[in-house]
Amino acid sequence: MNSDNPFGPVIFSYSRKQALADGVQVDVSLTAQEAGITYPVFLTRAAYDTYVAVPPGGQCGSHQDEAGRLWDIVWMLRCAIQHGEPGQDRLPVALYVCNTDGPAKLVQLVAQCGPRDIDDPAPAITVLLPDED
Repeated sequence: MNSDNPFGPVIFSYSRKQALADGVQVDVSLTAQEAGITYPVFLTRAAYDTYVAVPPGGQCGSHQDEAGRLWDIVWMLRCAIQHGEPGQDRLPVALYVCNTDGPAKLVQLVAQCGPRDIDDPAPAITVLLPDED
């Protein structure tokens, strides 16, 4: 060990660029900008597939589309940011989502603010399911 690298060499790294290329994350920054969020915003694939993708088979009626479902998440993220405490880097995001026939259900997501990528310390927000990290 030395003072330049007290933890030793990197064993493995996985950048956001790789995650986007692999489809593990989805860049939703343009929609987030429309909602007034200035930081880049990304959703994990699990969050996107669970709450943005329209359920198959016409569940919840034919009035839903991905753009509207994404807007709901981004808007509620904006509300969570506005009501959060200064300095928080992790916020709960709650919204109602219809994924089955019947009434919409309250679901919980988590928004984590951190570096945009391994080589880019600028802030970015990742929205994920509560059991993801």
